[in-house]
Amino acid sequence: MPDLFTPMHLGDIAIPNRVLMAPLTRCRAGAGFAPTALNAQYYAQRAGSGLLISEATCIEPRAHGYPSVPGIHTPQQVAGWRLVTDAVHAAGGRIVCQLWHVGRVSHSAYQPGGAPTVSSAAVAKASAVRLPDGSRVPADAPRALTSREVWEVIEHYRQAARLAKEAGFDGVEMHGANSYLPEQFLRDGLNTRTDEWGGTLENRARFHLEAVKACVDVWGPGRVGVRLSPSGAYADLTESNPRGTYGYLVQRLDDMGLAYLHIMEAWVGDEAKTRRELPWWEPIPVSYFRGLAKRTPIIVNSGFTFEKATAYLREGWADAVAFGRLYIANPDLAERFKRGGAGAALNTPDESTFYTPGERGYTDYAGME
Repeated sequence: MPDLFTPMHLGDIAIPNRVLMAPLTRCRAGAGFAPTALNAQYYAQRAGSGLLISEATCIEPRAHGYPSVPGIHTPQQVAGWRLVTDAVHAAGGRIVCQLWHVGRVSHSAYQPGGAPTVSSAAVAKASAVRLPDGSRVPADAPRALTSREVWEVIEHYRQAARLAKEAGFDGVEMHGANSYLPEQFLRDGLNTRTDEWGGTLENRARFHLEAVKACVDVWGPGRVGVRLSPSGAYADLTESNPRGTYGYLVQRLDDMGLAYLHIMEAWVGDEAKTRRELPWWEPIPVSYFRGLAKRTPIIVNSGFTFEKATAYLREGWADAVAFGRLYIANPDLAERFKRGGAGAALNTPDESTFYTPGERGYTDYAGME
């Protein structure tokens, strides 16, 4: 059976190990939402990962919804990302760009001209949003995209995929998880549209599928992945039939012959609290999707340890594991695991620096002696 250090292919991307770095928003982009030399240093430090999945990267100006997150929609941003990909490749690594549109998980303060945010429906999320100055305010109501405008957003995915290729990435991942715009179309608790983008499951899943197709048109299927959070309980997005909805979507994506599906499981320890607060919620293990994704490698994510990751590979539930918090604090995580296994000495991440500017808590974690 494969272990975390067995090489494999994710589509057309050959990876030397299965210890992947999950996408990690760190709020450290420079002027114009462009990556800088500091970001290049951060990613290059972690190039020993089998595959680096970039932090979520906004595909157009309306896609932004957090302070100092990068984009991939201007020449300045492309040049910034080229600093990153060149540094990663020089260090022997591989990196894909995660393409992101937050939809209603934004605020008019981020939108061009202070316009309303956009979504599948004109319903604000219940929780607060974080403004560019770091303060938190109630979310404002989004505007429902027209059918024509939805197709325009799909074209933004296509253009972002082109720019990611220009920036030197090895592929792209469509961010279809965590309550952002694709899920705002997928889940029936929000999407009550009656046009081609709503109503039936087939229509609600269309946004995911068309955005992925746009990326495939640019890269081919073997360099395109998709991130999904079927057990997610974010931003009051509800779903009446999670297994049926995500099962259908996974089967349709599997038909496309993609590089991988990146599936988040429920956060460890959150189950009891989430069940109390959200009676509709149902955690879905990645093993449920293993039988539905017959041709596509599965990456699993959410609070994995060395032991748990090894078990998932041994059972055949997943083909690779993406680590997030552990990679924040341990830039050489793959090598630490290789040397020490379950007993590897690991740095502890400093949560107070996850989203703060500068080197502290970003590029200053010590590697192994």
